[in-house]
Amino acid sequence: MSSAMMRINELQTEYDRTQKNKATMKHLCLIKAKIAKLRREVLEGGKSGGGGGAGEGFDVNKSGDTRVGLVGFPSVGKSTLLTKLTGTFSEAASYEFTTLTAIPGTVNYRGARIQILDLPGIIEGAKDGKGRGRQVMGTARTCNVILMVLDAMKPATHKKLIEHELEGFGIRLNKKPPNLVLRKKDKGGLNYTATVDQSELDQETVAQILKEYKIHNADVTL
Repeated sequence: MSSAMMRINELQTEYDRTQKNKATMKHLCLIKAKIAKLRREVLEGGKSGGGGGAGEGFDVNKSGDTRVGLVGFPSVGKSTLLTKLTGTFSEAASYEFTTLTAIPGTVNYRGARIQILDLPGIIEGAKDGKGRGRQVMGTARTCNVILMVLDAMKPATHKKLIEHELEGFGIRLNKKPPNLVLRKKDKGGLNYTATVDQSELDQETVAQILKEYKIHNADVTL
């Protein structure tokens, strides 16, 4: 495990052990900011330096009008679904981890060309790099839509597990992004404006979070 992933695990453990209340909220926000920054560095570092970002077999050129990623545990029918929808052959078998790379296919629907990616099955701990999770998550982040494929014979908790793994890399399904505007500038320090009551963020907390990204001059509106 890389030093960055070890640090992420340490921070996550600290976050989980810290009581959630008004007094600790500022500290928890900073921990989450550090985790998010490290996860971004892990993804971007792999893409630029061969450290395991998208990686061989995962760099698929975007085509068509939109991209859909099939995400799920191993052997739940992703490859069969891709073949049925697009006619692209993706090997399916009774054993797990049949698909080891991102397999693309295209379906035409009402004049729209939709690219579908059959991604290798993820396992619990994918967000920590297990089972090529980093490569799968990195490719999933390039998709406009995530289609979760589940085995109806398995526990319903599998859906929550997959959502948890995706959120570990900043992929939040069916959630609107926060209503936030950030404009970086060359000088002038931090100008913070909250148009609604903020229970967790104040100017000091926002300044400390931005400092993690080496941003010292910006206009922030919440």
